[in-house]
Amino acid sequence: MNASAGMLAVIPARGGSKGLPGKNIRPFAGLPLIAHSVLLAKACPEIARAIISTDAEEIAAVAQRHGGEVPFLRPAELARDDTPLWDVIRHALATVESREGLRYDYLVLLDPTTPCRLPEQIAEAYRRLEANPSADGIVGVSKPDFNPVWHSVVEREGWMTDLIPNGGNYARRQDAPTVCRINGTLYIWRAEFVRRSEAGWRNHGRHLMYEVADFAAISIDTLEEFERAELFVTSGRFPLPWLGNLHPGSCVH
Repeated sequence: MNASAGMLAVIPARGGSKGLPGKNIRPFAGLPLIAHSVLLAKACPEIARAIISTDAEEIAAVAQRHGGEVPFLRPAELARDDTPLWDVIRHALATVESREGLRYDYLVLLDPTTPCRLPEQIAEAYRRLEANPSADGIVGVSKPDFNPVWHSVVEREGWMTDLIPNGGNYARRQDAPTVCRINGTLYIWRAEFVRRSEAGWRNHGRHLMYEVADFAAISIDTLEEFERAELFVTSGRFPLPWLGNLHPGSCVH
């Protein structure tokens, strides 16, 4: 294989979204939702290449119109509702490396449903991971509104059990462990970790946290979340740099 190929961005976009059908190509602040991740990748010099992994020709066509690269269509067995995203990521990395004789150093996952992250956040997280050779990855997180140490699981019969065993034994908030919420904004891994870890990344390897402010951490899975996120952007409260002079009321398909 060739020498270092830098950082590969993978943008996953399955065609069969259930929560908000067609969300990946739904107009968001003047552009299809997936276009924001494509343009983010282009605005981040740390990303050497960005590819879209989709099973849908319509999504592929929309992404390509906005400069996205779709080197393959995802096979049907990796496009089911229950397909682990980790399998999609590993397939994308293995496919482009084997077909083109490349060897990437890092992989960043850019989920289209978190369109408000910024290039400088990707860059800073990448530098932090690069500076910590003992870490396998870095993950975007937020501070939760409430520490889950005091949360309970409701069982089928209605009984309650501690979410975290003995979590309720902390008498003072200050004594409870510090926690974070994974928000989906960014995931960066060393490519070698992706290659060797078949079982996923949760509870495997060592991961750093990268805290992302609330606005940038907005995630879209429902129509209500979509409309709220779009309002943040179009109102000017959280402008996205790649929109430039695009009028908020217009839409480029």
